[in-house]
Amino acid sequence: MVSVPDGPSRGVLPEGLGEAIRGTAADIAGVLRDATDTGLPVPRSSWTVGEAAAHLAQANELMADVAAGGARTHGDGTPQSLAAANEEALAAFGERAARPLAEMITEQADAFLTAIEARAPEDVLATPLGPMGPAVFGSYLLTHMLGHGYDLALALGRPHMIDRARVELTLPFMITAMPRVADPAAVAGFTARYTVRLWGGAHFGVTIAENAVRATAEPPERPDCTVLTEPVAFLLLGLGRIEPWGAIARGRALSWGRKPWLGPRFPRLFTAP
Repeated sequence: MVSVPDGPSRGVLPEGLGEAIRGTAADIAGVLRDATDTGLPVPRSSWTVGEAAAHLAQANELMADVAAGGARTHGDGTPQSLAAANEEALAAFGERAARPLAEMITEQADAFLTAIEARAPEDVLATPLGPMGPAVFGSYLLTHMLGHGYDLALALGRPHMIDRARVELTLPFMITAMPRVADPAAVAGFTARYTVRLWGGAHFGVTIAENAVRATAEPPERPDCTVLTEPVAFLLLGLGRIEPWGAIARGRALSWGRKPWLGPRFPRLFTAP
């Protein structure tokens, strides 16, 4: 089975990605609109609901501007610099009310789609996590919205909007981003070949050698460890929203191969952007 969803539908985005971006933005807006207290804390975060929603609205606007050809600087591509840039941007943006932020999130997702579909497939865009083609950039936007949308749903006691189809559409970005967000201390002196599989068949490969990470759409020929995860758990692990041992204990992640003990170590090789 093909590991990464492919095949164009309209323009430059893979089939289903535009609909997933628009649908995820609408789902997040639906979670937010009825929120009466945006001062509630977001679990596993220093942000409130209002701050997380404001960040998401700002990020959608930034990505829409980049897709349209705007030159925007937001950190230097490292997770630490992105976090600092996020805090600086939040401090300069005072809106914390649920409904205006919900509208901004959907409006800017639509603006992104309009702009990105006008690009050529071979265009290279300067994104906050480095250069990407339009299709990978669209996958980046979806991944970012799903992560923060999950946070907002959890904080407000609402169902989240992550499902298998949407997770599979995040894989082009996840594969591209993994080498860029590898934790230097975690990969230093470590050598391993992983096959990562999602329930349902999607898969990819990750090789760690010489203090660097290489991620590929196809798995290595002789992996040391194969990691199998339920799709929602995969994304939440990758974005640092849940812990590996919790996913293992609930039967949502398991590993096998010549070195199965390397499975729980895999998510800890990366710093979530």
